Amino acid sequence: MKIFIQFAFFILLTSFSFSQSHDLNVHGEGGKLYLVHKVIAKENWYSVGRIYNVSPKEIAPYNGLTLEHPLGIGQELKIPLSHINFSQDGKKNADETFVPAYHELQSNETLAHVSTMYDKVPIENLMKWNKIKKDGAKEGMQLVIGYIKVKTSLSYLASGGSNKVDAVAETKNNNVEETVPVVKQEKKQAAIVEKPQQEVKHDAKAVSNPAPANQPKAVYINVSNSNHANGGYFSSDYSDGSNKAGGTAGTFKSSSGWNDGKYYVLINNVPVGTIVKIIAPATQKSVYAKVLGQLPDMKESEGLLVRISNSAANELGEPEGKFSVQVRY
Repeated sequence: MKIFIQFAFFILLTSFSFSQSHDLNVHGEGGKLYLVHKVIAKENWYSVGRIYNVSPKEIAPYNGLTLEHPLGIGQELKIPLSHINFSQDGKKNADETFVPAYHELQSNETLAHVSTMYDKVPIENLMKWNKIKKDGAKEGMQLVIGYIKVKTSLSYLASGGSNKVDAVAETKNNNVEETVPVVKQEKKQAAIVEKPQQEVKHDAKAVSNPAPANQPKAVYINVSNSNHANGGYFSSDYSDGSNKAGGTAGTFKSSSGWNDGKYYVLINNVPVGTIVKIIAPATQKSVYAKVLGQLPDMKESEGLLVRISNSAANELGEPEGKFSVQVRY
């Protein structure tokens, strides 16, 4: 039994590409489903877990290993699917994105047979997700049989997903977690700077991953909010140190920071979670940002000191693109 997950990788700039395959094979053993992930440079148990919304404490024993066992480039890991990161009823948490999972239809297989294979997912769902009639399934088709639930702000798989899927009926084996309600936030007046159309969600967490190549530019929104005072939400956590660096900054798209003042940065050789101060000499403005990880190891990162969320660049008075910065931490 095989499923195929098809997804588009997040990219930092429209010209970015990843060397990994866009298709991942998923297998089933004893009624348990799992993805197969091939480890690339600089990945560890925790970064892999963030991609698939599963704890590394589950991945390691599932592979007969421990967290003390270092990962090697090219190593293949089985990633377990459970109700935590796999949905067939259209339910997810507010901070998650649905990524479709596929089954390649074999000879003489019917939708009824596929339904039985995958937790008795209603045939009506299979028809709706795949836009086919009951007799429209053909050998070789890749049928959506459910959705991987990934954290929008942590997984590059989210770029190939959606925030909502139609499920006309719940599965027979319904032990999927309930959707966490979104807490309504107080409305604030905002001045919108003209940019190509795309709505920015103010209640979403930071998207630390690169954006897809065909994604429109985000709407820039300047919101009067106390979180923006003194350089943003993380200003009180900054500890001035002796480390200083100057260089070129790039940006990545993020829905965080526009309303909550939470700015993020990708930079090499600085521990994840460190709060850094970023100064734009051209505007003499500064922000405080939390380190999410290192710069991607690819040609397009050459010559860059950091990448900051586009909300941080906007607060610095700099456009999306490249500009000079000074970093202190």
